[in-house]
Amino acid sequence: MANKLLEVKNLKQHFGSAGNPIKAVDGISFDIYEGETLGLVGESGCGKSTTGRSIIRLYDITDGQVIFKGKNIHASKSKKELKEFNREMQMIFQDPYASLNPRMTAGEIIGEGFDIHGLYNNKKERRERIAELLEAVGLNREHANRYAHEFSGGQRQRIGIARALSLNPSFIIADEPISALDVSIQAQVVNLLKKLQRERNLTYLFIAHDLSMVKYISDRIAVMYRGKIVELGKSDEIYNNPIHPYTKSLLSAVPLPDPLTERVRQRIPYSHEEIDVGKLREVLPSHFVYGTEDQVKKWTK
Repeated sequence: MANKLLEVKNLKQHFGSAGNPIKAVDGISFDIYEGETLGLVGESGCGKSTTGRSIIRLYDITDGQVIFKGKNIHASKSKKELKEFNREMQMIFQDPYASLNPRMTAGEIIGEGFDIHGLYNNKKERRERIAELLEAVGLNREHANRYAHEFSGGQRQRIGIARALSLNPSFIIADEPISALDVSIQAQVVNLLKKLQRERNLTYLFIAHDLSMVKYISDRIAVMYRGKIVELGKSDEIYNNPIHPYTKSLLSAVPLPDPLTERVRQRIPYSHEEIDVGKLREVLPSHFVYGTEDQVKKWTK
């Protein structure tokens, strides 16, 4: 088995007052292995994007540990250690329109990391590396001199991907990177991510609510609901043998490409069972379900 790249242990991210906190992320734990893609899925507001932002230190966590390459990244760090961490872990944001500075050219956006970390010897080398990154994501080197408003949504997201790649990271958090794109463009971007993963030995946390696309790109899937991971397992296992009622409800909502099958598809409602008690329990090899012992027995019967 591959080595663990990231370990999340009892991560909590609470907002608001101490007396009445909003538990956006409420004690979740999972591992991500080198070279794999872990898909994190759930409805809007379940805490999946907050999880990604907490891991990459955009938020100071309430409790728990995030261990990356054996180091607790939320422990107090020197500027040098934080700079090195920022090179190793990058993020692709959801909105390609809001995440690019309209006052900067594509070349300036991609090259900003080079400037901060001093990763070039001269301007010619900098220009060449920016051109290589543009070509790696399916754009032309001439695009370096254009501003964000001159690109389509899909092209902007490719620039965002190139920016994430600029520091040669080993781990990328993709926070709903295709949700703002046309359906015709989504598959292109996902295929690009898979291609880059093979070429650069990348590891992904892929956050999304589109279950069909998550199945296509992910090796394992974690299903999140109200700040907790309620099911975790291999992609095919989650799709073919869902156990938690919430997972079954989510999967029943996925549209089917066959109009005849779609016409008779039955939605499975979720009754919002109590989730404040329980824990992740291994019900099959590498397949975990959150609940009390009695709940899990009932679901697996």
